[in-house]
Amino acid sequence: MKRFKNILYLNEPAVDQASTIARAVSLAVNNEADLTIVDVIPTQVVTAGIGLPPGGPVSEDLRAAVESDHRKALESMVQPFSERLQVRLNVLVGKTYLEAIRAVLKNGYDLLIKPAENPSWTHRLFGSDDLHLLRKCPCPVWLMKPSEKTNYGCILAAVDFDLMAPSPSEKDLNRKILELAASLALSDSVSLHIAHAWEGLAEKMLVSRGGVSPEGVTNYVTGEHERHRKQLYRLAEQLRGWISKEAYDYLSPGFHLPEGPAKNVIAPLAEGLGADLVVMGTVARTGISGLIIGNTAEAILDQLECSVLAIKPPGFNTPVKVDS
Repeated sequence: MKRFKNILYLNEPAVDQASTIARAVSLAVNNEADLTIVDVIPTQVVTAGIGLPPGGPVSEDLRAAVESDHRKALESMVQPFSERLQVRLNVLVGKTYLEAIRAVLKNGYDLLIKPAENPSWTHRLFGSDDLHLLRKCPCPVWLMKPSEKTNYGCILAAVDFDLMAPSPSEKDLNRKILELAASLALSDSVSLHIAHAWEGLAEKMLVSRGGVSPEGVTNYVTGEHERHRKQLYRLAEQLRGWISKEAYDYLSPGFHLPEGPAKNVIAPLAEGLGADLVVMGTVARTGISGLIIGNTAEAILDQLECSVLAIKPPGFNTPVKVDS
């Protein structure tokens, strides 16, 4: 299942990238896709050379020299893969996440891959540029652990749905999540798990009000669980149609309905399964498209210790402009 045709890999010099570049090359080869590796030089690096005051005008000679050094470094990184794929290289100047998103807008990349920053001063796997990309990049963003595996063992797809008022956008996002997760699981021949976090939202109210027997509360919670279970299996049947019965039967995905807020239960489930990759949407039902990542999604990302493939909902508009 070839999902990508034009892949952008964003250089992250703060970490060892040997395994992440190898996976990006393999993905491009398997998808018969173009692969471009871009490095972004901070503006201050080419404006504060010897004899140039900080913040002064760009020295063309300095800029050319710095860009040449960065290009040589990229050439060295991709040289081991030169027989497998012709990789395009590009060096840009500016803010890393802004230039990467502008490149996506200009060149129509359908996937952005980047090693996670893994900043040493925090427990988070993802750093500032990573979060900006998750919030604002219009195409799917695949943030890989620096020690990326050649082949995954387990992929977890996290879906969300509103039983009361499902929207076309929600349905389309879940389809994207499931199709991408299934495609990657088939490519790596690994286990696929599908999870939906659910809550009996009225349970606490029923208990606090009184007048409702413990049996009545239990029946309510059991009923809510069953409603969510049925909807999750409806999605499973749809996935069977999207990827073919043969592919679905081969994957034979596992299903999980952890009880509780998604921000509390998805990351522990991923850890318990030993998931190498979590595929999820980055704007929650209550999120504002184009402005900020959903609060639930960001809370989950704060806790994940594995790679993540984050997908925007249909109609998402990035606040980043090509010339701004």
